[in-house]
Amino acid sequence: MRQTISVLVENHPGVLARISGLFSARGFNIDSLAVGETEDPSVSRMTIVAEGDERTLEQIKKQLNKLIDVITVTDLTKTKFIDRELILIKVGIRAQNDRTKIIEIAETMKANVADLGLHTITIEAVGETSHIDDLIELLRQFGIKEIVRTGKIAMETESREKPKTIKEEEE
Repeated sequence: MRQTISVLVENHPGVLARISGLFSARGFNIDSLAVGETEDPSVSRMTIVAEGDERTLEQIKKQLNKLIDVITVTDLTKTKFIDRELILIKVGIRAQNDRTKIIEIAETMKANVADLGLHTITIEAVGETSHIDDLIELLRQFGIKEIVRTGKIAMETESREKPKTIKEEEE
């Protein structure tokens, strides 16, 4: 089971090491980790995505709550939330018409051309993980040279209805 956890922490050196060490000690791989300052510069928000059985992840959440630098732990998987990820994908240009096809795919997927070179095109996109994964699959045929992903960021929503995905909004 994949879980998305939001952790508010004191913005101090060493906090990230203590939290990642907690996951490591339990043998959990962190699939995605994004950290950034909040509206209060003394507080950072970590969005952690990890896969594992519910019992062990519940233990990790309890252990996180015991760390002195942790302010709150929220399991977003059990709430309504929105999530986004940023990706940069450098794609090779092998044939003359590849450039046009890659740009068309980027436009269709509401992505942008971040850099246009003689031998590569770099595409930037923001969206849900499934949207990003779809873009990668569409561009794979051209030869992906490099991928940089931010990791998921997520925020609990106020609305009671489940937020629409990008695909649902397009329909």
